[in-house]
Amino acid sequence: MSELLDRTLTESARLVAARELSPVELVDATLERIAAIEGTNAYISVAGEQAREVARASETMINAGHRLGPLHGIPIALKDNIDVAGEVTTAGSKVLADHRPAADAAVVRRLRAAGAIIVGKTNMHEFAWGGTSANPHYGFVTNPWDTTRMPGGSSGGSGVAVATRACAGALGTDTGGSVRLPSALNGVTGLRPTIGRVSNAGVVPLAWSMDTVGPMARTAADCALLFGALAGFDPDDAGSVEHPVADYVGELDRGADGLRVGIIEGYSLHHLQPAVDKAVRDALGVLASLGAHPVDVAIADIEGNISAQLTVEAAEPSTYHQRWLRERPDDYGEDVRLLLEAGELLLATQYLQAQRYRALLRRQTLAALAHADVLLCPTLPFTATPLGEVTVEIDPGVPEDMLSAIMQFTGLPSLTGLPAISVPCGFDPDGLPVGLQLIGRPFEEATLLRAAAAFQTRTAFHEQVPPLVSGG
Repeated sequence: MSELLDRTLTESARLVAARELSPVELVDATLERIAAIEGTNAYISVAGEQAREVARASETMINAGHRLGPLHGIPIALKDNIDVAGEVTTAGSKVLADHRPAADAAVVRRLRAAGAIIVGKTNMHEFAWGGTSANPHYGFVTNPWDTTRMPGGSSGGSGVAVATRACAGALGTDTGGSVRLPSALNGVTGLRPTIGRVSNAGVVPLAWSMDTVGPMARTAADCALLFGALAGFDPDDAGSVEHPVADYVGELDRGADGLRVGIIEGYSLHHLQPAVDKAVRDALGVLASLGAHPVDVAIADIEGNISAQLTVEAAEPSTYHQRWLRERPDDYGEDVRLLLEAGELLLATQYLQAQRYRALLRRQTLAALAHADVLLCPTLPFTATPLGEVTVEIDPGVPEDMLSAIMQFTGLPSLTGLPAISVPCGFDPDGLPVGLQLIGRPFEEATLLRAAAAFQTRTAFHEQVPPLVSGG
């Protein structure tokens, strides 16, 4: 089992296409691993028999010379706020415990068309409104590097499933950082696309103006393969944007040589735990050794980003949940219910000012990106905290609100609608992963992916296996 699952998504896809790897054996091994990590609460539901049936059909097709697409025979997991026809989609909540969608989400249709095999639905922070994946209904998701620690959220189950090789790749959703946070804390790679690049049709929303689906996998190359299957215009999604889709895999070989890496003054390397500071500075050195050029850039009003994000990410979810919150308040976990109730107390003027600020921040960030090809910062200023904690210490002896601290660096791409990628870049003294975030121009995900892939040619952080799996 271990030999089958140690291969990356890209390697497995190549071997399946060459008829050197059986989709049936790969899915069987994946389902065995899912059972073995059950204690992490990474999955809410597992589609075992259906996945095996699809795997048998996939093997028959590939043996007959018929390949559906680049993900043929590859086991993929879905965050449980993404609709699968006829299967319960809970969004991690008791409110939707009996919700069975009539149709697949657009991203699921695209995955199936590319040949992917859906193996299950992953656990998450309830309704994606939180960054810890401490789910009171389906169990707290635990970090495989230290099961007493949180895995990040809201796509925590997807991050754990990828890190433990309990799927080849997974989909998460990212509003305020929910793909990037669990990618950083679980030592995997995760991409937040440009807003409108991937369809949200059939996805339970959190905050409409910032939501996007994104791929999570072990490497940037794996994310590129997944992302190529997801990206594209969808007329069924009002927020979808018509823009050419790049050859994300083909662009990887261009590397990082010549890329200008922007360091935001007073922000990129500011207010970090020491281990995070060292890992990110070391990562910048690696990129420079690959031919990238660090440049200083300024974003004058960046300090307002956390306040604006909290405002938007409070008001929009409360609008979506307004009826349920009145009719079924006890079906929500306490933390999410309190956040939704607080969102109803915001004034229209506060929400509109936050939106005005977003427009200003986008202009300033795009101006910075005129002088840099990507912007660099940590994904998080700290490493995984103990389960259940609501505060975190970045500076010793100074507790900070967890939700605000989580958004310190992830809020910038979320508010501006820009793409960003989180890549493993080191470990703290306790063996917990550190994530590096790169932010790009609109629809230039190919640049982020090739920079991340180049970084991974010189580093091995993405190859490390969590103690839960390795037995260490």
